[in-house]
Amino acid sequence: MKKIVEKHPLAIRWFHWVNFPVLFAMIWSGLLIYWAYHPYKIQIGGYTLISFFPEWVFNALHLKRRLAEGMAWHFALMWVFVINGVAYVLYTLISGEWRQLVPNRHSFRDAIQVTLHDLGLRKGPLPPQRKFNGAQQIAYTGVVLMGFGSLLTGLAIYKPIQFSWLTWLCGGYKTARVIHFALTMGYLLFFVVHIAQVIRAGWNNFRAMVAGFELTNVPDGTPTADRPPRADSSSLQPSTDQPL
Repeated sequence: MKKIVEKHPLAIRWFHWVNFPVLFAMIWSGLLIYWAYHPYKIQIGGYTLISFFPEWVFNALHLKRRLAEGMAWHFALMWVFVINGVAYVLYTLISGEWRQLVPNRHSFRDAIQVTLHDLGLRKGPLPPQRKFNGAQQIAYTGVVLMGFGSLLTGLAIYKPIQFSWLTWLCGGYKTARVIHFALTMGYLLFFVVHIAQVIRAGWNNFRAMVAGFELTNVPDGTPTADRPPRADSSSLQPSTDQPL
């Protein structure tokens, strides 16, 4: 028998689905800005392993010579990103949802077990299932902290004179820009892993973030809120210890 189990409240779903396209649009507009000066690469000696990004990437995505457009979009979307993020944090604090999201002393151990299981390197039973496992708690809390870091470093490189104290705290303009770029790469990595996990979990998990509930299998005879426990046939017989 299938049972409907409430999972994600409307507010959480709203914050999720607003943030998802906004963050992608901010990455896109950030690339329009990054085109004007894109020095970052991974290099060993004189050999470049990865360049962020080769010229053909900017050509293929039509990102060249759109610096002003990118800056306009980036700073307009920043307000939506910040307001949505602050509202999400306030909601989790007021509703008590933070208790299920913030990692605890067991989360890191659970995260290792879940990761090894998902990679097929561990066959044993998983830790007791909660709304969010240890790996999810670490990842989701980490993304919130990354968003805060993106805001601070973004302001530091956008207004390095007006926010000189913030630029200094970030290690200077160049360091703030490197951190801002690294956080962007972190979002992209999170998206890849997150979407892969959603596909792996199946439609039921995706529906929970769309409709707020998921369907779970309940063995026949298990009491539910809308169905009382089935009476045992022996309990319907009169007791021989009491007079009729």
